[in-house]
Amino acid sequence: MLYLHIPYCHHKCTYCGFYSVAGRRDMEAYVDSLCRELEMRRDDECHRSVYLGGGTPSLLSANQLQRIVNAVRDNYDLSLLEEVTIEANPEDLSQKYLDDLASLGFFNRLSIGIQSFDDAELHLLNRVHNGQMAEDAINNAARAGFGNISVDLIMGLPGQGAEHWRRNLERLSGLASFGSVRHLSCYELTVEEGSILARQLSMGRVALPDEEVVAAQWETLSDWTVRNGLEQYEVSNYCRPGYHSRHNSGYWNRTPYLGFGPGAHSFDGTRRRWNLADVGLYADSLRQGLLPPSEEERLTDKDCYNEYVMTALRTTAGISKGMVAEQYRRHLERGIRPFVDNGLIVEDCSAYRPTREGLLHADGIAERLFVG
Repeated sequence: MLYLHIPYCHHKCTYCGFYSVAGRRDMEAYVDSLCRELEMRRDDECHRSVYLGGGTPSLLSANQLQRIVNAVRDNYDLSLLEEVTIEANPEDLSQKYLDDLASLGFFNRLSIGIQSFDDAELHLLNRVHNGQMAEDAINNAARAGFGNISVDLIMGLPGQGAEHWRRNLERLSGLASFGSVRHLSCYELTVEEGSILARQLSMGRVALPDEEVVAAQWETLSDWTVRNGLEQYEVSNYCRPGYHSRHNSGYWNRTPYLGFGPGAHSFDGTRRRWNLADVGLYADSLRQGLLPPSEEERLTDKDCYNEYVMTALRTTAGISKGMVAEQYRRHLERGIRPFVDNGLIVEDCSAYRPTREGLLHADGIAERLFVG
């Protein structure tokens, strides 16, 4: 698995906690640096997925993307490649841009950060696009030949009631191109420390909806996905049969991956390494022929167990008994028994799988199963 971080955005959204830089300054030089890092860290592994995330990868021109694609193809074994995703924002997705993107012959999955179709909600989030632009982006992508579109939406927004949320979902399913939307990520709004939203909340300028309202939104989402042929495979992710995200599923089952760009993480099974989140340091190092400054941590067996339990319980696949190290199996069996007894977890010969209700309590269950 390869992850390439594009840290540029039009501007900072109120809720965002990811590392990003507003504007396009030095973006061409950044592409040079990213291509150098890809070359310097080449390996002999066979990679089944590539993901361009951000930030906003769709700020890159088709020519810049072509250079990155060439660097990936020239330095990595893609003979068993299954999925190549690029994240994009609606305001960038003109018909010409999408046609150019499709002509690269590399990206087979497009993840569009819609977040909302409601103009007032988009203004609150400090998004550039409006609801009509969001609809146009999905329709344009389908016309360009993207048959595997993923859409991101956010629930639990300040002032967003259950009815507002239902209208968001119905605008999506009402599109003529809805059949090309194979995947849906619906996230409950989280308040990231240091974000604009966190400051707004602390000043009392906005308020989050009550738990009862958010619970009703989850219920609305569950009913809507069932009606529209989308199955839940992770707490916040739904797909048509066979269209789960291969790349994100790899994170959840602890598949090793390489991350490129400032702030990007890599994982080899026991060690996590990350580039420092600083575009300037990143570019300066690579111009000198040096890998960018990074930090790392080596995970203990306990860390690996706790991380696996935390991510696995957020998926419908659940905890594979074969993935749990022998020294922790009895601890897991004892700790999980009450959740099996009360119907939040279903056990079979190979796994402990959360029920629909269990998914809503996944983080709490995981905490009870951790090794201290």
